[in-house]
Amino acid sequence: MRRLIALLVLFAPLAAGAVDTTDEQARALFESDWQWRMQRQPEYATAVGDHRYDATLSDTSLAASRDAAAHDRQMLESIRQIDRGQLDGQDLVSYDLFVHDKERRLAGTAIYPYDPQPVTAQDGIQVGLPQLVAQMPFASETDYRNYIARLNALPRHVDGLIEQMREGMRTGWTAPKVLMAPVPAMLRDLREHLLDGSVGAPLRRIPGTIPREVRDELLAAGRSALEKSAAPALQKLEDFIRTDYLPAARDSIAASALPGGAAWYGFLVARATDSTMSAADINALGRKEVARIREAMQATIKRTGFRGDFAQFVAFARSDPRLFYKDPETLLARYRRTIERASAQLPALATTLPQEEIVVKPMQETGAQRQGAAYYEAATADTPAALVVNTWRLSAQPIWMIESLTLHEALPGHHLQVARAHELAGLPSFRRFAWYPAFGEGWATYAETLGPQIGFYKDAFSTFGHQNEQLLRAARLVVDTGIHALGWSRQQAIDYLNANTANPPPDNEIEVDRYIAHPGQALGYKIGQLRIQALREKAQAALGPRFDERRFHDAVLGDGALPLPLLEEQVGRWIAAQDALPPAQPPPGPGNDTGQE
Repeated sequence: MRRLIALLVLFAPLAAGAVDTTDEQARALFESDWQWRMQRQPEYATAVGDHRYDATLSDTSLAASRDAAAHDRQMLESIRQIDRGQLDGQDLVSYDLFVHDKERRLAGTAIYPYDPQPVTAQDGIQVGLPQLVAQMPFASETDYRNYIARLNALPRHVDGLIEQMREGMRTGWTAPKVLMAPVPAMLRDLREHLLDGSVGAPLRRIPGTIPREVRDELLAAGRSALEKSAAPALQKLEDFIRTDYLPAARDSIAASALPGGAAWYGFLVARATDSTMSAADINALGRKEVARIREAMQATIKRTGFRGDFAQFVAFARSDPRLFYKDPETLLARYRRTIERASAQLPALATTLPQEEIVVKPMQETGAQRQGAAYYEAATADTPAALVVNTWRLSAQPIWMIESLTLHEALPGHHLQVARAHELAGLPSFRRFAWYPAFGEGWATYAETLGPQIGFYKDAFSTFGHQNEQLLRAARLVVDTGIHALGWSRQQAIDYLNANTANPPPDNEIEVDRYIAHPGQALGYKIGQLRIQALREKAQAALGPRFDERRFHDAVLGDGALPLPLLEEQVGRWIAAQDALPPAQPPPGPGNDTGQE
């Protein structure tokens, strides 16, 4: 608190005149807020490669949530004391983003001040702890002592989770039963495999560069932390959820069923889509997009030579063994080749290319049965970015899905966008690591559509896979709003996805549970894609033959992640500036690589 008060004094107008320039004041505030975030959110600090707080876990108590809201209010007051009119360029963009972020967070806490779902089957500690350990370095004695201290911090962290959940029980803000029912078994599985599973894995590979006597000490201390701190904490959480929380969890699945839930869902929709669209409008847009894409898929199905209707082809595409790999290594190798092909053709899509490496690696077993096919993991200073592939569910990995999924999760999708942002050295840290769902997922979904220009989707099955990915994003508009605003049941949502997409039915169950756990989040993909596509069409109409796709993509990505209204402003300025540039040279073609295998 003293530090926050000091900040207010520092940035208040001084009668004798400010010592720093206005832009220096703003940058100092951004940096101070970032350092506060790193200290108070050590798991996030680890994820972005700041390992100063690897020995700690976040304070999950109700008091910590209230303190965070107070911090945001004070930061908002501080930034408003800085004269916005004296800023320009990226400093002005940073100012507006900082205000936007603080206002949005405070708007959420005004509806409900705590985490409404601190643990679910989708993303609870039983999933997050193994992922956190995987992000930590294990090269030195200090690294191991941090890891052991973090394990010993688990009881207090779990106590805070239980406090949050008890508050939810008191106020009626509980998670749906369907999301909580699998959690006790997941916690038990993690607890029973602490020593021989992914959490204990670092103890099985202590580097030989550490002296033997120190290694022995670290091994003993690590095992003690797992057995005396981590295991009892996980047992306590498991018992609490089974005995106390599950009986109190709600039968409803809609966010709108919570106290004040309609306002909560409206807030989440606005946050995910950067729009003022109503749930009804989004649902109607989704149905329109589903119908449009389904019609295009009919022509693709004919190209495969298959004789039958959409439902019959989908049944074939979901099950024919020729359309699936039989072992994990072959699947991973295919993803690696696909990334290599995309990387080779990237100069055709952008003039500024990231230097960060991206690798392909298998997903950890813990929680994999409730995860999708793959996800993107951003790079840190210590580790390369990764396309993390679920090799535990080969039946959910049809070959026809690989190209589109790679373009979305890796290149030119998430990796191009995120790595570019990391390398914008002149921006404050909160912008280089920022994430706005409609921008990030919208860009990645738009990036899938660039495949034909760089030699992808040459065969009908890969085209079908791409169309199915686009279809899924459209169907999400229908299902998410159906669940949270229109009274749909879980089974109704699953049935809709099964009838309207080629996703394997088990994946559709995971998808629906994801929408229940994260209301509104899935809306950002299609909404963001359509708005980026509309910006492209606006630029093409304004510039005519002077339009250069590569420069347009540079403009979209060149300021890091942005809320869509601010992106539209930035692209508008870019369009106006193009008259001052010389005509663009033709981009390189996709080459002779057709990608057929």
